[in-house]
Amino acid sequence: MFVHSQRRSRRGVAALLSAGLLGLAGAGAAWSATAATATAAQGLRTCAVSDLYVSMGRKEGAAGSVYWPIRFTNTSTTGCTLRGYPGVSALDTGHRQIGPAATRTGQAHSTVTLAPAHTVSAVIRTANGPIGGPCLRTGTYLRIYPPASHQAVLVPATWTICSGIFQVGPVNTQGTF
Repeated sequence: MFVHSQRRSRRGVAALLSAGLLGLAGAGAAWSATAATATAAQGLRTCAVSDLYVSMGRKEGAAGSVYWPIRFTNTSTTGCTLRGYPGVSALDTGHRQIGPAATRTGQAHSTVTLAPAHTVSAVIRTANGPIGGPCLRTGTYLRIYPPASHQAVLVPATWTICSGIFQVGPVNTQGTF
């Protein structure tokens, strides 16, 4: 199990920089933000944990809910794919799980192609306070299994599950739940 922080590894920074420089060199090529498309990727491998930098986006609240994107950035030098839902659970400082793991929203999903140095996300959701039930104690980490992975990443993240609601959406390029 890896612990990710906001710092990137040397390999990850090098991959991001080299992909960015290649993108500048081929500005008319498919190095735009849309290079991570939601199309089936024939011949590309599934992204491994070692290919990904996992981080959290910006929390947002709406209609009694809190939404927080989990960001998957490809730090390798080749494209790879993700499909489906990540596994997500909240952990305390001792890395013990708090409450149940996130449930899947059940939304349709497709294979997402992740070009080097590009990011896709999956959004988690809980209630914004004890609306229909109590809140659990606040976690300090999220344990995240990328789709199709049996290896988890620990991401420092303050997260409180409230009212028995803890859901995760599929990985997508739009950053939607």
